[in-house]
Amino acid sequence: MEIKVYVLGELATNCYLVICRDSKEAIVIDPGGDPAPVLDELEREGLKLRYIINTHGHMDHIEGNQSLQEATGAPILIHKEDAGMLTSPAQNLSLFVGPELVSPPPGRLLADGDEISWGKQSLRVLHTPGHTPGSISLAGGGVVFSGDTLFARSVGRTDFPGGSMGKLLVGIREKLLALPPETRVLPGHGPETTIGVEKNNNPFLRQ
Repeated sequence: MEIKVYVLGELATNCYLVICRDSKEAIVIDPGGDPAPVLDELEREGLKLRYIINTHGHMDHIEGNQSLQEATGAPILIHKEDAGMLTSPAQNLSLFVGPELVSPPPGRLLADGDEISWGKQSLRVLHTPGHTPGSISLAGGGVVFSGDTLFARSVGRTDFPGGSMGKLLVGIREKLLALPPETRVLPGHGPETTIGVEKNNNPFLRQ
């Protein structure tokens, strides 16, 4: 599993291109701005984009959905509880900061425990609500893409509609901290970390 990261959009969202070199297939996680550099990489390397995956439905994680889908035809995957956010500027919060953002609708709805496979690679869906009702993390191959659930020394905001600090902490403790301590945590914003480092040092997890 080869991972490339692009920091996109005004809110500096980490967009991940995850490649299976054997099959030359790839997925994109959270295209949060103009995906031009991602499209350039796909073309340069001759890669087929299988899926566009949103860890949740906020505007800064879905902004590039339409451009990516128009260029590649790849379906959009999102948890069923956040699906309505794709096409609702009020729910994805773009209504309040402008311009209003409407993504294409999902091609597949995700649920806890689902497997997403491309080429010889796969990731398991972990439903980790709290930042949004349908927030997910994606685990496999020694990494977990944590979206806006878990950050280096921090956790996701829960003061948006549908947020819940209680649910967020339960999801982190029961699903993310259950992963091996050496698991790389690749979050939606900021630097990467590991499960072990966060378990021992994240002040929010001492509550």
